[in-house]
Amino acid sequence: MVMEVKPVAEVDEKLDLTALRMFFKALELLGGPRKLIEYRNLTWLPSLMEACYAIVLYNDYMKSDTQIAEFLGLTRNTVTQILRADPELFRAKMEGQLDEKVKTHTAGALAKIAYEEIKQGRDNIQFMNFFMEKALEAVGYTWPIEVLVRIKGVQFPVEKEVLLEKLSGLEIKGVPAGELLERIPADKYPVNSPAQLLHDLRVALEGK
Repeated sequence: MVMEVKPVAEVDEKLDLTALRMFFKALELLGGPRKLIEYRNLTWLPSLMEACYAIVLYNDYMKSDTQIAEFLGLTRNTVTQILRADPELFRAKMEGQLDEKVKTHTAGALAKIAYEEIKQGRDNIQFMNFFMEKALEAVGYTWPIEVLVRIKGVQFPVEKEVLLEKLSGLEIKGVPAGELLERIPADKYPVNSPAQLLHDLRVALEGK
């Protein structure tokens, strides 16, 4: 029997929910609000979200690294680093210091651990949503969550006009979200997923 693998664009609506659950679980694994406050200069949360999507697409949807890279707007090499990440190396790292900038394979390892945790039922959606939102507020890094809340219910792929409407009035680190959307190259639209949107907004914010 040959298993049919659906095109990336046809992944079901559970993808976003699973990735978000992993994201919250990963933050919990980092140590919760106190640890995030201690490392208040962290700027890599969008990279963690990308890793969560990559792990779900690989494990639950049987996507190749090339398909995942296309879906998330990442390079194939970046996706490969995420998928090959060793969770045991991450656990060893967490016994020491957490860097401000976490490498791709580290985010991938954390995402893998979070994936296994939620597959074992060790998460609480409502509690974690509240818990991690407050934690992110504490370190002043809430914009990824604010964006995800604003686009809830949006069908992907999505055009720029829809995003301009959904993110109207939102500022990301002092820059209007609409301005950042305009900075995103035209060939990036339509945006394929929430993870790609966070990635493109981060790149636009950094002026790359």
